[in-house]
Amino acid sequence: MSTNDEPYDVAVVGLGALGSAIVRPLAERGARVLGLDRHAPPHDLGSSHGESRITRLAIGEGDAYVPLVRRSHAIWRALERQTGVPLYEATGGLVLGGERSRRTHHGKPDFLQRTIGSAQRHGIAHELLDAREIRRRFPPFALRGDEIGYWEPEAGLVRPEQAIRAQLAVARASGAHLRTGETVLALEPHGDGSVLLATDQRRYRARQVVLSAGAWLPGLLQGLGRDIGAAWAGEFAVYRQAMHWFALPPDAAPAFAPGRFPVFIWMYGDGEEDYFYGFPSVDPQQPALKVATEQYLAPTTPDALQREVGAGEAAAMHASRVAHRFPQAGPQALRSRACMYTVTRDRDFVVDRLGDGLPVWVASACSGHGFKHSAGLGEAIALKLLDVGTGALLASFERRPAPLAQAASPAAAPNR
Repeated sequence: MSTNDEPYDVAVVGLGALGSAIVRPLAERGARVLGLDRHAPPHDLGSSHGESRITRLAIGEGDAYVPLVRRSHAIWRALERQTGVPLYEATGGLVLGGERSRRTHHGKPDFLQRTIGSAQRHGIAHELLDAREIRRRFPPFALRGDEIGYWEPEAGLVRPEQAIRAQLAVARASGAHLRTGETVLALEPHGDGSVLLATDQRRYRARQVVLSAGAWLPGLLQGLGRDIGAAWAGEFAVYRQAMHWFALPPDAAPAFAPGRFPVFIWMYGDGEEDYFYGFPSVDPQQPALKVATEQYLAPTTPDALQREVGAGEAAAMHASRVAHRFPQAGPQALRSRACMYTVTRDRDFVVDRLGDGLPVWVASACSGHGFKHSAGLGEAIALKLLDVGTGALLASFERRPAPLAQAASPAAAPNR
Protein backbone atom coordinates (compact mmCIF):
# COMPACT_ATOMS: atom_id res chain seq x y z
CA MET A 1 0.00 0.00 0.00
CA SER A 2 1.35 3.40 -0.96
CA THR A 3 1.74 6.43 1.32
CA ASN A 4 1.14 10.05 0.36
CA ASP A 5 4.47 11.93 0.00
CA GLU A 6 3.32 15.24 1.45
CA PRO A 7 1.53 14.76 4.77
CA TYR A 8 -1.96 16.10 5.23
CA ASP A 9 -2.30 18.86 7.79
CA VAL A 10 -5.16 16.97 9.43
CA ALA A 11 -6.78 13.58 8.91
CA VAL A 12 -10.30 13.13 10.30
CA VAL A 13 -11.48 9.57 10.92
CA GLY A 14 -15.27 9.41 10.84
CA LEU A 15 -17.36 11.83 8.78
CA GLY A 16 -20.69 11.84 10.56
CA ALA A 17 -22.16 14.68 12.60
CA LEU A 18 -18.88 15.84 14.12
CA GLY A 19 -16.36 14.70 11.53
CA SER A 20 -18.20 16.49 8.72
CA ALA A 21 -18.28 19.61 10.90
CA ILE A 22 -14.49 19.44 11.38
CA VAL A 23 -13.38 18.87 7.79
CA ARG A 24 -15.47 21.75 6.41
CA PRO A 25 -13.93 24.66 8.38
CA LEU A 26 -10.45 23.14 8.01
CA ALA A 27 -10.78 22.99 4.23
CA GLU A 28 -12.39 26.43 4.02
CA ARG A 29 -9.37 27.88 5.85
CA GLY A 30 -6.92 26.33 3.42
CA ALA A 31 -5.72 23.32 5.39
CA ARG A 32 -4.81 20.16 3.49
CA VAL A 33 -7.46 17.81 4.87
CA LEU A 34 -8.12 14.09 4.58
CA GLY A 35 -11.46 12.65 5.66
CA LEU A 36 -11.93 8.89 6.06
CA ASP A 37 -15.06 6.85 6.78
CA ARG A 38 -15.80 3.15 6.56
CA HIS A 39 -19.25 3.94 5.17
CA ALA A 40 -20.57 6.77 2.96
CA PRO A 41 -22.17 9.47 5.12
CA PRO A 42 -24.90 10.41 5.44
CA HIS A 43 -26.19 6.89 6.07
CA ASP A 44 -28.55 5.05 8.40
CA LEU A 45 -25.97 2.84 10.11
CA GLY A 46 -24.88 5.11 12.98
CA SER A 47 -26.26 7.92 15.10
CA SER A 48 -27.21 10.67 12.65
CA HIS A 49 -30.26 9.62 10.68
CA GLY A 50 -34.00 9.63 11.04
CA GLU A 51 -35.17 12.94 9.58
CA SER A 52 -34.78 15.24 12.59
CA ARG A 53 -32.87 16.05 15.78
CA ILE A 54 -33.89 18.47 18.53
CA THR A 55 -31.95 21.70 18.96
CA ARG A 56 -32.37 24.11 21.89
CA LEU A 57 -30.38 27.03 23.24
CA ALA A 58 -30.93 26.61 26.98
CA ILE A 59 -28.88 23.53 27.82
CA GLY A 60 -29.74 21.75 31.05
CA GLU A 61 -26.69 19.55 30.48
CA GLY A 62 -24.40 22.50 31.32
CA ASP A 63 -23.55 26.11 30.50
CA ALA A 64 -20.45 25.07 28.52
CA TYR A 65 -22.71 23.88 25.71
CA VAL A 66 -24.61 27.13 25.15
CA PRO A 67 -21.93 28.90 23.03
CA LEU A 68 -21.62 25.77 20.89
CA VAL A 69 -25.31 25.47 20.05
CA ARG A 70 -25.58 29.20 19.38
CA ARG A 71 -22.68 28.96 16.97
CA SER A 72 -24.22 25.85 15.40
CA HIS A 73 -27.41 27.75 14.61
CA ALA A 74 -25.39 30.48 12.90
CA ILE A 75 -23.39 27.92 10.90
CA TRP A 76 -26.52 26.11 9.74
CA ARG A 77 -28.08 29.37 8.60
CA ALA A 78 -24.89 30.21 6.68
CA LEU A 79 -24.83 26.75 5.11
CA GLU A 80 -28.46 27.13 4.09
CA ARG A 81 -27.60 30.33 2.24
CA GLN A 82 -24.53 28.70 0.71
CA THR A 83 -26.17 25.46 -0.43
CA GLY A 84 -29.85 26.33 -0.74
CA VAL A 85 -30.74 23.31 1.43
CA PRO A 86 -33.00 23.72 4.52
CA LEU A 87 -31.20 22.45 7.63
CA TYR A 88 -32.64 24.10 10.76
CA GLU A 89 -36.27 24.95 11.49
CA ALA A 90 -37.19 26.97 14.57
CA THR A 91 -40.45 25.25 15.48
CA GLY A 92 -40.21 26.29 19.12
CA GLY A 93 -39.50 23.80 21.86
CA LEU A 94 -41.20 22.71 25.06
CA VAL A 95 -39.58 20.97 28.04
CA LEU A 96 -42.32 19.59 30.32
CA GLY A 97 -42.28 18.19 33.79
CA GLY A 98 -44.31 18.08 36.97
CA GLU A 99 -44.31 21.14 39.19
CA ARG A 100 -42.29 19.26 41.80
CA SER A 101 -40.28 17.15 39.40
CA ARG A 102 -36.55 16.87 39.97
CA ARG A 103 -36.12 14.39 37.13
CA THR A 104 -32.60 13.52 35.97
CA HIS A 105 -31.97 13.73 32.23
CA HIS A 106 -28.70 13.13 30.36
CA GLY A 107 -26.98 12.62 33.69
CA LYS A 108 -28.04 15.97 35.15
CA PRO A 109 -30.50 16.10 38.07
CA ASP A 110 -33.33 18.62 38.20
CA PHE A 111 -33.09 18.98 34.42
CA LEU A 112 -36.12 21.20 33.91
CA GLN A 113 -34.97 23.75 36.50
CA ARG A 114 -31.42 23.58 35.14
CA THR A 115 -32.81 24.40 31.70
CA ILE A 116 -34.69 27.41 33.08
CA GLY A 117 -31.57 28.57 34.92
CA SER A 118 -29.49 28.26 31.74
CA ALA A 119 -31.95 30.46 29.86
CA GLN A 120 -31.92 33.06 32.60
CA ARG A 121 -28.13 33.19 32.85
CA HIS A 122 -27.59 33.44 29.09
CA GLY A 123 -30.39 35.81 28.19
CA ILE A 124 -32.23 33.24 26.07
CA ALA A 125 -35.78 34.22 25.13
CA HIS A 126 -38.23 31.93 26.88
CA GLU A 127 -41.49 31.67 28.78
CA LEU A 128 -42.65 29.54 31.68
CA LEU A 129 -46.09 28.03 31.07
CA ASP A 130 -48.55 26.32 33.38
CA ALA A 131 -50.72 23.41 32.27
CA ARG A 132 -53.63 25.66 31.31
CA GLU A 133 -51.47 27.77 29.00
CA ILE A 134 -49.79 24.71 27.49
CA ARG A 135 -53.22 23.31 26.65
CA ARG A 136 -54.32 26.60 25.13
CA ARG A 137 -51.27 26.96 22.89
CA PHE A 138 -50.75 23.30 22.05
CA PRO A 139 -54.07 21.41 22.19
CA PRO A 140 -52.62 17.99 21.20
CA PHE A 141 -50.89 17.62 24.60
CA ALA A 142 -53.13 15.63 26.98
CA LEU A 143 -51.89 16.82 30.39
CA ARG A 144 -52.65 15.72 33.95
CA GLY A 145 -52.88 19.34 35.08
CA ASP A 146 -49.83 19.63 37.37
CA GLU A 147 -47.28 20.18 34.58
CA ILE A 148 -45.13 23.21 33.96
CA GLY A 149 -43.34 23.91 30.72
CA TYR A 150 -40.27 25.77 29.57
CA TRP A 151 -41.04 27.30 26.17
CA GLU A 152 -38.20 28.46 23.91
CA PRO A 153 -39.13 29.98 20.53
CA GLU A 154 -35.69 29.43 18.94
CA ALA A 155 -35.65 25.71 19.73
CA GLY A 156 -36.53 23.44 16.85
CA LEU A 157 -35.25 20.68 14.65
CA VAL A 158 -32.17 20.06 12.53
CA ARG A 159 -32.22 17.68 9.56
CA PRO A 160 -29.21 15.44 10.25
CA GLU A 161 -28.75 13.78 6.88
CA GLN A 162 -29.01 17.08 5.04
CA ALA A 163 -26.66 18.83 7.49
CA ILE A 164 -23.96 16.17 7.08
CA ARG A 165 -24.37 16.14 3.31
CA ALA A 166 -24.06 19.95 3.16
CA GLN A 167 -20.95 20.02 5.37
CA LEU A 168 -19.22 17.37 3.27
CA ALA A 169 -20.18 19.02 -0.02
CA VAL A 170 -18.70 22.35 1.08
CA ALA A 171 -15.59 20.61 2.43
CA ARG A 172 -15.07 18.76 -0.83
CA ALA A 173 -15.62 21.93 -2.88
CA SER A 174 -13.04 23.65 -0.65
CA GLY A 175 -10.39 21.04 -1.44
CA ALA A 176 -10.82 18.35 1.23
CA HIS A 177 -9.92 14.82 0.14
CA LEU A 178 -12.79 12.63 1.35
CA ARG A 179 -12.47 8.86 1.05
CA THR A 180 -15.44 6.70 2.02
CA GLY A 181 -15.78 2.94 2.15
CA GLU A 182 -12.32 2.80 3.73
CA THR A 183 -11.62 1.51 7.24
CA VAL A 184 -8.76 2.71 9.45
CA LEU A 185 -6.88 -0.23 10.93
CA ALA A 186 -3.85 1.29 12.66
CA LEU A 187 -2.08 4.51 13.64
CA GLU A 188 1.69 4.57 13.85
CA PRO A 189 4.21 7.31 14.68
CA HIS A 190 6.40 8.59 11.84
CA GLY A 191 9.96 9.79 12.32
CA ASP A 192 9.11 13.41 11.48
CA GLY A 193 6.44 13.62 14.19
CA SER A 194 3.51 12.92 11.87
CA VAL A 195 1.18 9.93 12.03
CA LEU A 196 0.88 7.04 9.60
CA LEU A 197 -2.70 5.88 9.08
CA ALA A 198 -3.11 2.37 7.68
CA THR A 199 -6.50 1.58 6.17
CA ASP A 200 -7.79 -1.53 4.46
CA GLN A 201 -6.80 0.06 1.14
CA ARG A 202 -3.66 2.18 1.58
CA ARG A 203 -1.53 4.26 3.94
CA TYR A 204 -1.66 7.99 4.61
CA ARG A 205 0.42 10.43 6.60
CA ALA A 206 -0.91 13.41 8.55
CA ARG A 207 0.55 15.96 10.95
CA GLN A 208 -2.54 15.69 13.19
CA VAL A 209 -5.37 13.17 13.42
CA VAL A 210 -8.88 13.46 14.87
CA LEU A 211 -10.83 10.33 15.77
CA SER A 212 -14.53 11.22 15.46
CA ALA A 213 -15.87 7.79 14.63
CA GLY A 214 -18.95 7.86 16.87
CA ALA A 215 -20.18 4.41 17.81
CA TRP A 216 -17.13 2.86 16.09
CA LEU A 217 -14.79 4.82 18.36
CA PRO A 218 -14.61 2.26 21.22
CA GLY A 219 -13.60 -0.51 18.83
CA LEU A 220 -11.15 1.74 17.01
CA LEU A 221 -9.43 2.70 20.27
CA GLN A 222 -9.20 -0.91 21.37
CA GLY A 223 -7.55 -1.77 18.07
CA LEU A 224 -4.77 0.81 18.39
CA GLY A 225 -2.58 -1.24 20.68
CA ARG A 226 -2.55 -2.62 24.20
CA ASP A 227 -1.48 0.58 25.96
CA ILE A 228 -4.01 2.84 24.25
CA GLY A 229 -6.75 0.24 24.54
CA ALA A 230 -6.13 -0.12 28.27
CA ALA A 231 -5.94 3.64 28.83
CA TRP A 232 -9.30 4.20 27.13
CA ALA A 233 -11.03 0.98 28.17
CA GLY A 234 -14.54 1.62 29.40
CA GLU A 235 -14.53 5.29 28.45
CA PHE A 236 -17.49 4.90 26.08
CA ALA A 237 -20.48 2.59 25.84
CA VAL A 238 -22.85 2.23 22.89
CA TYR A 239 -26.62 1.81 23.32
CA ARG A 240 -29.34 1.04 20.83
CA GLN A 241 -32.21 3.53 20.62
CA ALA A 242 -35.44 3.32 18.63
CA MET A 243 -37.44 6.04 16.90
CA HIS A 244 -41.08 5.66 15.83
CA TRP A 245 -43.43 7.58 13.52
CA PHE A 246 -47.10 7.09 14.52
CA ALA A 247 -49.74 7.86 11.93
CA LEU A 248 -51.93 10.94 12.34
CA PRO A 249 -55.45 11.02 10.85
CA PRO A 250 -56.12 13.80 8.33
CA ASP A 251 -58.33 15.80 10.69
CA ALA A 252 -55.65 15.81 13.43
CA ALA A 253 -52.56 16.34 11.28
CA PRO A 254 -52.75 20.17 10.97
CA ALA A 255 -52.40 20.60 14.76
CA PHE A 256 -49.08 18.69 14.64
CA ALA A 257 -47.55 20.71 11.81
CA PRO A 258 -44.43 22.86 12.31
CA GLY A 259 -45.49 26.30 13.48
CA ARG A 260 -48.37 24.87 15.47
CA PHE A 261 -46.64 22.01 17.28
CA PRO A 262 -43.20 22.17 18.92
CA VAL A 263 -40.36 19.78 19.48
CA PHE A 264 -40.73 18.55 23.03
CA ILE A 265 -39.02 16.75 25.89
CA TRP A 266 -41.61 15.35 28.30
CA MET A 267 -40.55 14.09 31.72
CA TYR A 268 -43.92 12.91 33.00
CA GLY A 269 -42.66 11.15 36.13
CA ASP A 270 -39.61 10.69 38.33
CA GLY A 271 -38.75 7.17 37.21
CA GLU A 272 -35.91 6.39 34.85
CA GLU A 273 -38.39 5.26 32.17
CA ASP A 274 -40.84 8.15 32.60
CA TYR A 275 -39.64 10.17 29.65
CA PHE A 276 -39.91 10.62 25.89
CA TYR A 277 -39.40 13.30 23.26
CA GLY A 278 -40.89 14.16 19.92
CA PHE A 279 -41.23 16.33 16.84
CA PRO A 280 -43.80 18.01 14.62
CA SER A 281 -45.05 16.16 11.58
CA VAL A 282 -42.76 17.29 8.74
CA ASP A 283 -44.07 15.13 5.87
CA PRO A 284 -47.48 16.35 4.62
CA GLN A 285 -47.82 13.24 2.46
CA GLN A 286 -47.54 10.93 5.48
CA PRO A 287 -48.50 12.88 8.60
CA ALA A 288 -46.93 11.30 11.66
CA LEU A 289 -45.86 12.09 15.20
CA LYS A 290 -42.21 11.11 15.59
CA VAL A 291 -41.32 10.06 19.15
CA ALA A 292 -38.43 8.31 20.86
CA THR A 293 -37.04 7.56 24.28
CA GLU A 294 -33.69 6.39 25.65
CA GLN A 295 -32.42 3.16 27.20
CA TYR A 296 -29.12 2.50 28.94
CA LEU A 297 -29.54 -1.09 30.10
CA ALA A 298 -28.19 -3.13 27.19
CA PRO A 299 -24.89 -2.02 25.62
CA THR A 300 -24.12 -3.05 22.07
CA THR A 301 -21.66 -2.46 19.24
CA PRO A 302 -22.18 -1.34 15.64
CA ASP A 303 -21.61 -4.93 14.48
CA ALA A 304 -23.97 -6.47 17.03
CA LEU A 305 -26.69 -3.81 16.78
CA GLN A 306 -30.18 -5.13 16.12
CA ARG A 307 -31.10 -2.78 13.29
CA GLU A 308 -34.63 -3.98 12.72
CA VAL A 309 -37.25 -2.49 15.05
CA GLY A 310 -40.03 -4.97 15.66
CA ALA A 311 -43.74 -4.21 15.66
CA GLY A 312 -43.80 -5.14 19.33
CA GLU A 313 -41.38 -2.35 20.18
CA ALA A 314 -43.57 0.20 18.42
CA ALA A 315 -46.69 -1.15 20.12
CA ALA A 316 -45.04 -0.94 23.55
CA MET A 317 -43.91 2.63 22.89
CA HIS A 318 -47.41 3.66 21.84
CA ALA A 319 -49.09 1.99 24.80
CA SER A 320 -46.68 3.23 27.47
CA ARG A 321 -46.09 6.81 26.34
CA VAL A 322 -48.17 7.96 23.40
CA ALA A 323 -51.72 6.62 23.72
CA HIS A 324 -52.70 8.61 26.82
CA ARG A 325 -50.69 11.73 26.02
CA PHE A 326 -51.37 12.10 22.30
CA PRO A 327 -54.61 10.15 21.72
CA GLN A 328 -54.80 11.60 18.19
CA ALA A 329 -51.82 9.46 17.13
CA GLY A 330 -52.97 6.02 16.10
CA PRO A 331 -51.22 2.79 17.11
CA GLN A 332 -49.91 2.18 13.60
CA ALA A 333 -46.21 2.96 13.25
CA LEU A 334 -45.61 4.11 9.71
CA ARG A 335 -41.97 3.29 10.27
CA SER A 336 -39.44 2.72 13.04
CA ARG A 337 -35.67 3.08 12.98
CA ALA A 338 -32.79 2.11 15.27
CA CYS A 339 -29.78 4.31 15.94
CA MET A 340 -26.95 4.38 18.48
CA TYR A 341 -25.93 6.62 21.37
CA THR A 342 -22.26 6.61 22.34
CA VAL A 343 -22.25 7.44 26.04
CA THR A 344 -19.52 8.68 28.38
CA ARG A 345 -19.42 8.13 32.12
CA ASP A 346 -20.59 11.64 33.01
CA ARG A 347 -22.77 12.05 29.90
CA ASP A 348 -20.66 14.99 28.69
CA PHE A 349 -18.49 15.18 25.58
CA VAL A 350 -14.84 14.17 25.37
CA VAL A 351 -12.41 16.24 23.28
CA ASP A 352 -8.85 15.45 24.33
CA ARG A 353 -5.48 14.10 23.21
CA LEU A 354 -5.23 10.38 22.70
CA GLY A 355 -2.03 10.11 24.69
CA ASP A 356 1.03 7.98 23.97
CA GLY A 357 2.81 11.01 22.48
CA LEU A 358 0.92 10.94 19.19
CA PRO A 359 -0.63 14.16 17.73
CA VAL A 360 -4.03 12.47 17.81
CA TRP A 361 -7.28 13.80 19.24
CA VAL A 362 -10.32 11.87 20.39
CA ALA A 363 -13.52 13.82 19.72
CA SER A 364 -16.80 12.33 20.88
CA ALA A 365 -19.80 14.67 20.75
CA CYS A 366 -22.16 12.09 22.06
CA SER A 367 -24.21 10.87 25.01
CA GLY A 368 -27.48 11.49 23.22
CA HIS A 369 -27.23 15.26 22.92
CA GLY A 370 -24.50 15.81 20.36
CA PHE A 371 -26.08 16.77 17.06
CA LYS A 372 -27.35 20.19 18.12
CA HIS A 373 -23.78 21.18 19.06
CA SER A 374 -21.93 19.44 16.26
CA ALA A 375 -21.42 22.34 13.86
CA GLY A 376 -20.11 24.70 16.55
CA LEU A 377 -18.01 22.02 18.22
CA GLY A 378 -16.52 20.92 14.91
CA GLU A 379 -15.53 24.49 14.11
CA ALA A 380 -13.97 24.94 17.56
CA ILE A 381 -11.92 21.76 17.10
CA ALA A 382 -10.82 22.87 13.63
CA LEU A 383 -9.66 26.22 14.94
CA LYS A 384 -7.84 24.50 17.80
CA LEU A 385 -5.99 22.30 15.31
CA LEU A 386 -5.05 25.37 13.28
CA ASP A 387 -3.87 27.09 16.48
CA VAL A 388 -6.37 29.91 16.04
CA GLY A 389 -7.66 29.80 19.61
CA THR A 390 -11.08 28.72 20.94
CA GLY A 391 -9.38 26.58 23.55
CA ALA A 392 -11.74 27.95 26.19
CA LEU A 393 -14.71 26.41 24.38
CA LEU A 394 -13.09 22.98 24.55
CA ALA A 395 -11.60 23.09 28.05
CA SER A 396 -14.79 21.76 29.65
CA PHE A 397 -14.58 18.58 27.57
CA GLU A 398 -11.14 17.36 28.55
CA ARG A 399 -11.22 13.75 29.62
CA ARG A 400 -11.71 13.29 33.34
CA PRO A 401 -10.22 10.27 35.12
CA ALA A 402 -12.81 7.67 36.03
CA PRO A 403 -13.39 6.67 39.65
CA LEU A 404 -11.70 3.34 40.22
CA ALA A 405 -15.00 1.61 40.97
CA GLN A 406 -16.38 2.61 37.56
CA ALA A 407 -13.25 2.28 35.45
CA ALA A 408 -14.41 -0.90 33.78
CA SER A 409 -17.97 0.17 32.98
CA PRO A 410 -18.66 3.60 31.52
CA ALA A 411 -22.41 3.66 31.82
CA ALA A 412 -23.11 1.25 34.63
CA ALA A 413 -24.60 4.28 36.36
CA PRO A 414 -25.17 6.68 33.46
CA ASN A 415 -27.15 9.18 35.51
CA ARG A 416 -24.83 9.51 38.46
